[in-house]
Amino acid sequence: MTSNPRLQGYPPISDYGLISDMQSCALISRSGSIDWCCFPRFDSPAVFARILDRLKGGYFQLAPEGVTRVQRRYVPDTNVLETTFETDTGQAVLTDFMPIQHPDRAGRPPKGGLTQQVIRFLKCTAGHVTFTMECFPRFDYGTIQPHSTTYSPHTGFAHGGADAVSVYCSTPLEIREEGFVSGGRLTSGDRVCASVTYERRFSYAGGAPDEAEMERSLAETGEFWRNWASACTYRGEYREDVVRSALTLKALTYAPSGGVLAAATTSLPEAVGGPRNWDYRFTWIRDATFALYALAIIGYHDEARAFKDWLAWSTAGRARDLQIMYGLGGERRLVETEITELEGHRHSRPVRVGNAAYSQYQLDIYGEIMDSAHLYRKFANEIDPEYWEYLRRVVQFVMDHWTEADDGLWETRGGRELFVFSKVMCWVALDRAIKAARALDLPGDVELWRKVRAQIREDVLARGYDAERGAFVQAYGSKALDAANLMLPLVGFIRAEDPRMRSTIEAIERELTTPEGYVYRYRNVDDGLGGDEGTFTMCTFWLADNLILLGEVEKARKLFDALRSCANDLGLLSEQISPSSSELLGNFPQAFSHMGLINTAVQLQKAGSQRRSPG
Repeated sequence: MTSNPRLQGYPPISDYGLISDMQSCALISRSGSIDWCCFPRFDSPAVFARILDRLKGGYFQLAPEGVTRVQRRYVPDTNVLETTFETDTGQAVLTDFMPIQHPDRAGRPPKGGLTQQVIRFLKCTAGHVTFTMECFPRFDYGTIQPHSTTYSPHTGFAHGGADAVSVYCSTPLEIREEGFVSGGRLTSGDRVCASVTYERRFSYAGGAPDEAEMERSLAETGEFWRNWASACTYRGEYREDVVRSALTLKALTYAPSGGVLAAATTSLPEAVGGPRNWDYRFTWIRDATFALYALAIIGYHDEARAFKDWLAWSTAGRARDLQIMYGLGGERRLVETEITELEGHRHSRPVRVGNAAYSQYQLDIYGEIMDSAHLYRKFANEIDPEYWEYLRRVVQFVMDHWTEADDGLWETRGGRELFVFSKVMCWVALDRAIKAARALDLPGDVELWRKVRAQIREDVLARGYDAERGAFVQAYGSKALDAANLMLPLVGFIRAEDPRMRSTIEAIERELTTPEGYVYRYRNVDDGLGGDEGTFTMCTFWLADNLILLGEVEKARKLFDALRSCANDLGLLSEQISPSSSELLGNFPQAFSHMGLINTAVQLQKAGSQRRSPG
């Protein structure tokens, strides 16, 4: 057996790959260790959480001993992960996946009928290797050490608190420290199979899995992902990156409801050792709306319909009760707590579960709801009457409240301000309502909407643009810059070529970027959050989009390629990038970042086509 891996150091965030069954997911390190996995939902208490505490968190590792070299890839156009290990004596390939069973047209598994499972095959492909399997379930984020038992030489069962898992290995298991270990020797052509299955019962009732069925499940899961990826309409030079980002967004979708997670994890730090560690395993209206756009522009309309259904379900009721974020099934109370027992990723405390931002007041979400309806209307050419009545209430709320201060899209905790981006998104709400009513002949006081839309625009141009700074600022009366204002041309509020916007872009390039061009959200602002953070990946994509609009396509392409180079070897991006080392920071993988990649790739393709077309 190997030395205890729980005592080794933390791998970097970029070390991990993602697998998913669209209800839960797992993160797998280059060493073949599952260090993060939650059952039965993405936001459930973790069964394996070593990414947050190397000693307490629990893990599931399957790998050869004496590894000298590691290569990884996703099986093309799938979320099936392959890790190739080389040793001094041979080579072995680890295949990891979570089964997708009988999805419907939009890729949603049957409600309540899915057996949630991680399946692993380690096959020796050359020479011989000695392998180790170690599975240490630790429930409730590592705070509960389970009671473990074996029911046969190859099957085990662990339960603690409200959770239980069964464990299988095709080589004999033994119990150690309330976990399961196995090992042996493989020669070329030999294979070991292992799995962890979430048990929804209070007692273990199953036997050993059928390995032939596990093989069929691998084939079916791979076929599902390939079929889904084949619908991508993007055919540009960055197709591989775009498809990987689309597959990542799909993997971060909670299939039973259509909600899209912001990220797969909680509490991965925005600066190592710092306190900016948040739980992102929820659906933000803003993030999901951007995901809707990113998927729609590359041909995925079923996902847009599913999200529209989620949005209508989760936000039903009075417009004034609208939240910025919800649980995956539409839950509203996402109380934030700290798990004091865990030391945090690379000693970054606190570890948080839940997110107090759910109770914040953010005006921009009303614009994002109307923009999502606008996008849905453009490809579906419909908005049903009942939903339109709800949207009209959203518009009325905006007209009644757009002058108010709010907490802003960055979820600062330093008090409400008159944020420019929030005002612009109120303009978007009215603009999209006007366009929908006009296109579909829907009822509404369009003339009044036009009047208020004009008032908002005049207000932003008068109070949100600082002539002395030569830029749109973060909030009325502020001198601070905010990368969120890079969205102004992207939502149609102002042209990028407008001197006021051009000077804003130039100011952001001067003051909010690193030498590589990576963009901070803002600098030197007391946001009430404490600590430092890295550059924000989505904001850097926004800068590239603005450069494209200005005709600086090659500069945008260079920035885009620099961002692509920051992705890990599997093409996955986190929320932020370290300004000093280009290391990935923040929760991972981050949906926001992959949306930005898709959008910028599409814009670069369009710019290239326009440049090549005659005239």
